[in-house]
Amino acid sequence: MRELSIAGAWVHEPRVFPDSRGSFHEWFKAPDLAAVTGHRLRLEQANCSVSSRGTLRGVHFADVPPSQAKYVTCVRGAVLDVVVDIRVGSPGFGRWESVRLDDRDHRAVYLSEGLGHAFMALTDDATVVYLCSEGYAPEREHGLHPLDPELAIAWPDGIAPVLSEKDAAAPGLAEAARRGLLPRYEDCLAYYARLNDAGGPGGLRGAYDRA
Repeated sequence: MRELSIAGAWVHEPRVFPDSRGSFHEWFKAPDLAAVTGHRLRLEQANCSVSSRGTLRGVHFADVPPSQAKYVTCVRGAVLDVVVDIRVGSPGFGRWESVRLDDRDHRAVYLSEGLGHAFMALTDDATVVYLCSEGYAPEREHGLHPLDPELAIAWPDGIAPVLSEKDAAAPGLAEAARRGLLPRYEDCLAYYARLNDAGGPGGLRGAYDRA
């Protein structure tokens, strides 16, 4: 797995085996993920969303602890997947990185607890599936406006974004920080340490030591 520029996020780039019947690839391998994060993914929920072209979902995040780590891939069509560092006090606070996920290269993105997540559908019927470390808990869930000028996420030109009412009403980064909605970096580090102590040495804690 390749580490992204945001500490706590990685992309999996699998080897795809095509033949006359179709193709095969391994989109998730628990040992590989544990090797970089320092702990196994605790699977509590698996989600699937189907989106028309231009649908923009996010930026979503949850309270820490326990928040919700996600392992995301696109099994039909294509999306632009975005990870945002919204952890107050993080050296990368406000930084984002995007990865194209599609049904050809079959990349997958892992984002740790406390990071924000969003994606835009680049095709009709874009189908995204993701594994979650915690179940959905509406009382802990929050969002940022994905078109917030302060975040300045470079969404694709020529595609009109389609937002839900909830996402369209979400605050920007500065307003969310003012309201105390954003996770604190120190709380995230403490939670990562707890996960690593339970799951073995190295991995995620080491990644933060290098940040």
